[in-house]
Amino acid sequence: MKREETSVEQALSAKEVLCIRQEIQEGLLGVHARISPKFFYDELGSSLFTSICRLQEYYPTRTEAAIFAAQAPSIAARIRSNTGPIESLIDLGAGDCQKAASLFTPFKPKHYFAVDVSETFVTDAVRKLAAEYPTIHMQALGRDLSQHWELPDSCPQQGRLFFYPGSSIGNFAPSEAVGFLKRLIEACSQPCSVLIGIDLVKPTEVLEPAYDDALGITGAFNLNVLNHVNRLINADFDVRDWRHVAFFNRPASRIEMHLEARRTVDVAWPAGARRFVAGDRIQTEYSYKYEETGFRELLAQAGFRTDQCWTDEKRWFGVFLATSGA
Repeated sequence: MKREETSVEQALSAKEVLCIRQEIQEGLLGVHARISPKFFYDELGSSLFTSICRLQEYYPTRTEAAIFAAQAPSIAARIRSNTGPIESLIDLGAGDCQKAASLFTPFKPKHYFAVDVSETFVTDAVRKLAAEYPTIHMQALGRDLSQHWELPDSCPQQGRLFFYPGSSIGNFAPSEAVGFLKRLIEACSQPCSVLIGIDLVKPTEVLEPAYDDALGITGAFNLNVLNHVNRLINADFDVRDWRHVAFFNRPASRIEMHLEARRTVDVAWPAGARRFVAGDRIQTEYSYKYEETGFRELLAQAGFRTDQCWTDEKRWFGVFLATSGA
């Protein structure tokens, strides 16, 4: 049976596929081995993350959703007062598209662009959503947000709202996050808005279970990246040789996720190999947590003016609205 192409590889040129493979190999052979979190999201990884968002321990999704449920009309009004009607809602890291869909009624976008590294997953999600909202022009875009990417010509320049929920920007180091936000401004010839969900600093006893749940779904999500890497570079990782590790690094203000070798193992792929001894780790994700003032400063460095921040009562999570060109 012919293996189906993995989601990250679909619609990519041979040169782009080569770059992906080179990136993975360089990460595995580095002094401190790492795999980018963007490789979590093959089809199974995307489905597992949807399950994580339903866990009791994983507070970000329900806390952010509660903010939007209470504040969406005022958020929409503030956006319109800044940049006019929302012509295009550009959903970054869209996944199953449900977060954006919950805002269609108050935001009233004419166009919806769902951007995600897992093209198969997001295309299927948009196909289902389009049947529910036939008056909104929808398009799924398979894009790697960590690289340079472009919007299609069908996306109007005026009235663009970039939507980046779930504190996904926390996967970037602060300097990388500034660069990412600058690229959004560079992609627009007119002022644009960005609506970003940010996980705020809170007690360790709340943070750590959100990334190491009792059911082990986050662990499965983390381990599945090895299966994806096996397909991408023809490696021979065995997930049974590894365990999930997650903890809050308070001095760096970030959650760290790693895969730790249970025993000494040799892993090989056509272009290289590496021995991992018991206890060696592969870093798979950093998730930075911010104080409200710190994230306002980061937005300013990128060229955005913070218009408003909405939080929950516990101030565990913040939704920031910012505008460029001001």
